[in-house]
Amino acid sequence: MPAARDPAQAGEQETTPRFISVVGAGQMGSGIAQVAAMSGYPVLMHDLDPGQLDRGRTRIRASLDRFIKSGRMDQAAAQAALDRIQTTTRLDEAADHADFIFENVPEILELKQEVFTQLDRIAPPHAVLATNTSQLSPTAIGRDVGRRDRVLAMHWFNPPPIMKLIEVIRALETSDDTVGRSVRLASSMGKDVVICQKDSPGFIVTRLLLAQRAEALRLLDEGIASVADIDRAIELALNHPMGPFKLADQTGLDTALRNMEYLAAEYGGRFRPTATLRNMVQVGRLGRKSGRGFYGYQP
Repeated sequence: MPAARDPAQAGEQETTPRFISVVGAGQMGSGIAQVAAMSGYPVLMHDLDPGQLDRGRTRIRASLDRFIKSGRMDQAAAQAALDRIQTTTRLDEAADHADFIFENVPEILELKQEVFTQLDRIAPPHAVLATNTSQLSPTAIGRDVGRRDRVLAMHWFNPPPIMKLIEVIRALETSDDTVGRSVRLASSMGKDVVICQKDSPGFIVTRLLLAQRAEALRLLDEGIASVADIDRAIELALNHPMGPFKLADQTGLDTALRNMEYLAAEYGGRFRPTATLRNMVQVGRLGRKSGRGFYGYQP
């Protein structure tokens, strides 16, 4: 395990983590591990699949190379960050000495609950357990753990090394100290934070995003404007990097449909997906990953 980061030398409070664990080495998990390592934290990245760990390190190395080419960091700093990341397929090894654990397993409530129950048994009593989720309830995820005051959600945005925002969501019993520790950690990694004070479906960002997407789908179904013009209107008038249809293609239309159905069950018709979206998912037009969604893509 790499040497612990010394918060005293950095003039930080003692609650600053010395070791960070990342559970799940997919695109989000590897990105979070990279951000932590670039910020000087030793990181242990866990995945049950050794191949996923290898792919995660490959993604991190490629991302660091892009930072070097853009002049945002030099070769020595990039190598130092990579050296701070170790990997393991053993969850007990990942959690045993962790002060802060970011969980990044797939968005399946039962799976996240199982992982949190295991982490609660293994991790030191002071460790914070943070789930990276865009809409699942951190209260439900941490239902069976003993340290409910140290459970919360920290919603990272993709890709983590680039996106500035982290959305911190309180679970029902999250303590003020845990929220403070999480905000300080995010700030130490160069991120800005918004706090969702109540554990409510969709939190802040997903709720706003899907409300816009639902209205864009209605505009399309009503024949008021084309896909391209709706996207262009959002991009140019509201200064968004991409419109709602491009973004849906990027994340996957099956994911978009599932998320909208989840919020529609909670809030009603304003989030209900349109027939067009349901039909596209039905025939396998899922966006970039299938080669065709609202737009067409080269293999």
